[in-house]
Amino acid sequence: MTSFLSGDILIVSGTGILEFLTIFILAIFVGNEVVARVPSILHTPLMSGSNAIHGIVLVGAMIVMGTATGTAQQILGFFAVLLATLNIVGGFTVTDRMLEMFKSKPGDTAGKGKGRAKDADAEGGAK
Repeated sequence: MTSFLSGDILIVSGTGILEFLTIFILAIFVGNEVVARVPSILHTPLMSGSNAIHGIVLVGAMIVMGTATGTAQQILGFFAVLLATLNIVGGFTVTDRMLEMFKSKPGDTAGKGKGRAKDADAEGGAK
């Protein structure tokens, strides 16, 4: 694979683009299989870890944007920062919604007792 820099644009040979496209498509399939097999109970902790990784991506995008010299680099850096920020905000929003599902509502007594023993006493004794 040969590549060279021409102005602000990195030019890659035809075989390199095909290799990158193949890896990208394989990553789509592998990512889909991995995410589809995650149990719902593990979704919230994994989302929190993903948000931390996206925070690192945001810092990297800001560094790249800060060192950009050309207009094309600044525009790409801006979009990288924008998309990383949207990804972090969306991840925290989804995580917050999922955590809200586990909170008990005011006036809800379900789950506050001693389990089945309390229910059996309310029905007149164990059966």
